[in-house]
Amino acid sequence: MTPTHPDDAGPAADPAADPAADPAADPDHDAAAPADPVGPALPRARAGSSPQHLLTTLLGDYWAQRSEHLPSAALVALLGEFEIAPAAARAALNRLARRGVLVSSRRGRTTSYGLAPGATDLLLAGAHRFVSFGSEPRAWDGRWTLVLLALNERERDQRYVIRSRLRWLGFAPLYDGTWVSPRPVAEQARQELDSLGLQDLTIFTAEAQPGAARPPIAAWHLDDVAATYRLFVSDHDPLRAKIRSGQVSAAEALLARTSIMDRWRAFPGIDPDLPLHELPHHWPRPAAYALFVEVYDALGPLAAIRVRQLVHRHSPELAELITFATTDDLLETGRRALARRQGSGQRG
Repeated sequence: MTPTHPDDAGPAADPAADPAADPAADPDHDAAAPADPVGPALPRARAGSSPQHLLTTLLGDYWAQRSEHLPSAALVALLGEFEIAPAAARAALNRLARRGVLVSSRRGRTTSYGLAPGATDLLLAGAHRFVSFGSEPRAWDGRWTLVLLALNERERDQRYVIRSRLRWLGFAPLYDGTWVSPRPVAEQARQELDSLGLQDLTIFTAEAQPGAARPPIAAWHLDDVAATYRLFVSDHDPLRAKIRSGQVSAAEALLARTSIMDRWRAFPGIDPDLPLHELPHHWPRPAAYALFVEVYDALGPLAAIRVRQLVHRHSPELAELITFATTDDLLETGRRALARRQGSGQRG
């Protein structure tokens, strides 16, 4: 998955990143999603970028609801499909274990890894956010959530993290220090910004007065967003045609399925997610979503075959447990994961 970087493309986390950390201190770090105050903080997966991000995406796609640990050699082979060198793959495993995302076990000379307690729900909650985006018309009461903030010298060092957390909640900058979102996220914004210790900020909801020279929707560059949707469709139309004609191999399916999810997960951060009648005529989100669902779901069985092949070389019995989830599955399991996290007081 290769969207524009977080300040322009929004989050993923899928899957979630840890913006509380210093992004400059960890080259694999992506601060596009909020930190989790109780469970582990999961990085965002992007094929072709960080091995950590990619590995958590793959585990979420094909191993999310299993408690068994997979041999490290199998996980290294899985990352190898994405041209991740063995040394980089092993380093990613060690980093994720240190961060509390993975837990390890050892049997003889074989080291194995599985998702840490709480990591599965965090992955599923993140997947729900991306898969549910665009899935059905969203009602809107016409009210905007506004965040006004002034950063002192110390807080300016947190600018990247602040922007990332606001983007994750659907905000865009209308003016310097003024962020707007059409979503009812005032409480979530307060929690996120309070956790950063910000001093000078105000959060409220309001309706926009008609006739403003710069209405709130101007915070989004809608022509650019529409062009990004159309590029998504044109890039994946040939793949859809190959799938329909049965010309996609298992290895190709694994790569393409990971890539299309990564491309799709950029859209919640760049689209204001307003009802279609509030957006320009023929807004391309529905067509893009339909393509995403068709391709992602159709590639699932083939991609799972390739994952089983790779795991089978190191653990035939565990290979039989590899499965995949459709978008409908992710919507349902994600809803349950969100309910569990909210019930335990965790931020989703």
